[in-house]
Amino acid sequence: MQSIFANARRGGVSSFARKVLLPLVLLVAAVTLDPPPAMAQSGIIDSIQVTGSQRIDPQTVESYLLVAPGDPFDPDRLDRSLKVLFGTGLFADVTMRREGGRLVVAVVENPVINRVAFEGNKRIETEDLEREIQLRPRLVFTRTKVQQDVQRILDVYRLSGRFATEIQPKVIQLEQNRVDLVFEIDEGPLNRIRGLSFIGNRKFSDSDLKDVIQTKEYAFWRLLTTSDTYDPDRLSFDRELLRRFYLENGYADFKVVSAVAELTPDREDFVVTFTIEEGPRYKIGEIDIDVNLKRVDKEALLPLVTMIPGEWYNANEVDDSIDQLTDKIGTLGYAFVNIRPKVNQRREDLAIDLTFQVSEGARVYVERIDIEGNVRTLDEVVRREFQLVEGDAFNTSKLRRSRRRIGNLGFFKSTKINNVEGSAPDKTIIKVDLDEQSTGQVSLGVGFSSLDGALGDIGISERNLLGRGQNLSFRFQGSAKRQEFDIGFTEPYFLNRDVSAGFDLFQVTRDRQDDSSFDERKAGGALRLGYTLAPDLRQSLRYQYKQTEIRNVKAEASRFIRDQEGKTTVSQISQTLSYDKRDSRNNPTEGYVVSLTTDLAGFGGDTRLARARVRSGYYIPILEDKVLSFLFEGGHVLGLGQDVGIAERFFIGGQQFRGFATSGIGPRDITTSDALGGNTFYVGTAEFSFPIGLPDDLGFKASVFTDVGSLWNIDSTGSDIFDSSAIRIAAGAGLGWSTAFGLIRIDLTSALSKEDRDETEFLRFSFGTRF
Repeated sequence: MQSIFANARRGGVSSFARKVLLPLVLLVAAVTLDPPPAMAQSGIIDSIQVTGSQRIDPQTVESYLLVAPGDPFDPDRLDRSLKVLFGTGLFADVTMRREGGRLVVAVVENPVINRVAFEGNKRIETEDLEREIQLRPRLVFTRTKVQQDVQRILDVYRLSGRFATEIQPKVIQLEQNRVDLVFEIDEGPLNRIRGLSFIGNRKFSDSDLKDVIQTKEYAFWRLLTTSDTYDPDRLSFDRELLRRFYLENGYADFKVVSAVAELTPDREDFVVTFTIEEGPRYKIGEIDIDVNLKRVDKEALLPLVTMIPGEWYNANEVDDSIDQLTDKIGTLGYAFVNIRPKVNQRREDLAIDLTFQVSEGARVYVERIDIEGNVRTLDEVVRREFQLVEGDAFNTSKLRRSRRRIGNLGFFKSTKINNVEGSAPDKTIIKVDLDEQSTGQVSLGVGFSSLDGALGDIGISERNLLGRGQNLSFRFQGSAKRQEFDIGFTEPYFLNRDVSAGFDLFQVTRDRQDDSSFDERKAGGALRLGYTLAPDLRQSLRYQYKQTEIRNVKAEASRFIRDQEGKTTVSQISQTLSYDKRDSRNNPTEGYVVSLTTDLAGFGGDTRLARARVRSGYYIPILEDKVLSFLFEGGHVLGLGQDVGIAERFFIGGQQFRGFATSGIGPRDITTSDALGGNTFYVGTAEFSFPIGLPDDLGFKASVFTDVGSLWNIDSTGSDIFDSSAIRIAAGAGLGWSTAFGLIRIDLTSALSKEDRDETEFLRFSFGTRF
């Protein structure tokens, strides 16, 4: 041994390793290591034995294997078989071993879920959480799915503004390999928006931009909204709202650099900062239409372009012009038309030249429409808003209008529509991705009115009943002098046509003792039908049957009222034709509306009359947040072979004609001063409304106004009746507060021109809205 090591020292390490150590290592390896693959694959699988299975049949387990009796013991196929078994999610553990010619597969089954429960959820209902998770009773329990469900629940809480929520899943072992799964939830505090700021805005103030976006800063008066809680999806939408706003105002180079939400140092709230680049403001330069279609005259198309050179650029008007051109060219027989606005920005002149390039588009047809995300809303509710159906010629203008129509339903938080290539080059598939939102509403309100005293209001409505797009509403409003109960149902697409149909049931009780010495009760029902005649032009038909009772008439009341005591029935048919070009029905700032309503009674009942009523409004925006409006309302009722009853006459004053008390103008009994109502009236209003410097989201606005009008003409005659058609004029100022329960308004008005027997009113507190 010594000589060996001596030779190693003399001959060097390399010689020693090569001659002595290397053969020794190879010998040991040959004895101790596994046999080579060729030896491992030797042998044939005689049989397969499955152990450990309880609920799952052994043959089912064998069906997942990639080997069978008669196959060799192939390590690669056995390894892939192992992965397949784990991939089924049915097993917590799987092992394989060889016993001679037998392949033994030992499995440990995942348990079955017996019950899923939630603990600690106070802000979100259990039913809502159950809809979000994928695990259910009688399904196989897997840790992967549990973690996925935990993330789903966290996402639900984050959408409601709670980012500090913690969820701990607990598993309770039961007999027969069953488990109870309990999600223990610590909801944490509500993460609100403590601060909201903008960087880079020079032309518009922070206050202006805060009105544009949906995200709002926390304020105590936002008890009924979630706009002041942090929502990353809402923040993304705010970026798009800012972009649209600036493009509408001519800032073609505008971009949102970033929108960052940062937790406050106490980690309870968020501070949101938008960094923007406004760029210069552009005006419209030259406008041209490049058309290369037969039978299409460029000069005939130019008037359809809604923009005028020299005006500020507005991206919305570009889209409107494309829609107008597409519709017009479509009437000339071109179903496949492509209109693209070619934009030439002259930065040195701050002008944008527009050329609408009109060409015959590729013949592409709609192969199918795929709708996703409408968990509750039926497909047909979405499809009927489309102006395209399968087989139609594809039209981008109609697709854009379809997107607007679906969004206007109010059933979805977001509506994404795009088209992708179909099964052939001349076919396209329209993809619709929807995100549903709650459509039910419960409203509770209290207030006070100088007319009716203390007010209570309860309303329940569902705008998407059973996912069919139907509207069901219930409302009760009560006060010391007036009680009103209404139930209404509307089917917007009756008989699968663009015709709305519905019914109403109502009962109204009103105390008119102060102004006319009687009480009035009306109860009945109505059937209605409405349809569109043209864009913005709508026709409505209505049949109403009601019973009116004049009761509790004072002994000293006017003889003209005592003669009316008792019950009458009215069976009438009505029609309303309306043309509405307002930018908003609830809070108009621009446009106009005109409606004409006619009633004809005498189809049954004991009342025969004809009545007409016209209403109109014209709104002019002054600067950016001020509105000048002109309103008019007038009507006339005519008895057919009989006098018009007091319940069917017009009574004017109060909220309808400020400066005068309820029923403050019109025919009156000289002896008792009871208001008798009139057959003819008109009321006109000129009003200028403006903000008062408070944040716009508070909903406060002030106004100055002038009301003019008159009420006259009564069938009864006599020296003891005062009846004058003289014009009355009143002027004043008011303050309005738009709340979740409606518009609350205080008006201070002085009657400038009146008759001696008119009853005036200086202060009026109203709860409601005006046309």
